[in-house]
Amino acid sequence: MTSTSLLSAETETRRALQLDALAGILPMDRRDKLATILTDDDVATLRHLAREGMGENSLRALASDLAYLEAWSLASTGSPLPWPAPEELVLKFVAHHLWDPARRSEDAAHGMPAEVEAAMRAGDHLRAEGPHASSTVKRRLAHWATLHRWKGLESPLGTPALRTSVRLAVRASAKARRRKSKRAVTRDVLDRLIATCQSDRLADTRDLAILLLAFASGGRRRSEVARLRLEQLSDEADVPLDPDDPNSPRLPCIAIALGRTKIGQADDDDSRVLLIGSPVAALREWIERADIKKGAVFRAIDRWEAIDDRALTPQAVNLILKRRCTIAGLDPVEFSAHGLRSGYLTEAARNGVALPAAMRQSQHRSVQQAARYYNEADQALGKAARLAI
Repeated sequence: MTSTSLLSAETETRRALQLDALAGILPMDRRDKLATILTDDDVATLRHLAREGMGENSLRALASDLAYLEAWSLASTGSPLPWPAPEELVLKFVAHHLWDPARRSEDAAHGMPAEVEAAMRAGDHLRAEGPHASSTVKRRLAHWATLHRWKGLESPLGTPALRTSVRLAVRASAKARRRKSKRAVTRDVLDRLIATCQSDRLADTRDLAILLLAFASGGRRRSEVARLRLEQLSDEADVPLDPDDPNSPRLPCIAIALGRTKIGQADDDDSRVLLIGSPVAALREWIERADIKKGAVFRAIDRWEAIDDRALTPQAVNLILKRRCTIAGLDPVEFSAHGLRSGYLTEAARNGVALPAAMRQSQHRSVQQAARYYNEADQALGKAARLAI
């Protein structure tokens, strides 16, 4: 090994050890890969943001986008990202990711150059075919601007020329927005998944609690399920099965203090949702069988049914749902954990639940986003699409 390669290996090892300090936030299965891409300054910035209390999801997404930007910069210019970034480099990034497929068929030089694309794919940084989704590009540009601010540098990402360029590029590359889950996990689908969790195996008890909690609590995001802690749960007084009949049978109730979410802060008064009935029973059974006294509620289980001390990762929650789909005879490609969120709102619309009440449980802040599921439910059940039957 040459002295140069030895020095590079030592640098990567040092960065990997520094990234270990973020093991609770960053996906450490990618630690070594991140260490080869990120610079010392990048790692120092991420550690600073973690100390400042940036939300885990935000920091994880920022780290992923920073790694992508560094990889793209190396592939397209041969150098790491410069700080501050020159405006022409940002425009190059936009041109490489948002382009017109029709023009690309006539001009091979339009869009991302072939050699840059090959380098990005070789490093497993690029998987998408065609232009990127505009939302992905806008998110990466926003994170790029955020990093400039945290470094105390003037960012070129808010200039009128760049905003105009992005707007025109988005219009030219117009790409249909893809759903996070192709199909919603509606009640009929949920029932099929639940039916696969009826044995006495610990994994079945845990997965049943995950599925019921994630759906019934408003369609919780997989990250919120994964990081749920016992300290966030509090027993509430039993509630009537029929809210309009105080003499109806009583059901158990648990409150979940969500804390910091994707769109909410830890001290938000409204970041509290309820579990009622069978989801409460399933959750309590899991907690009792797993003997969880504090910390993470949902944890990994090995083949000998030994329970890990650490929380499940968001990716593990997604894999659990897909595995249950396979057992239930459903195509796992059609579903993801986000389908529980869209499924909750779709089911709420079908059952005549008022949109504000459903949003209070789902914690959606955008009426436009939540109403989309209501509109789709109305469209599927209405007469407008049945005129030719």
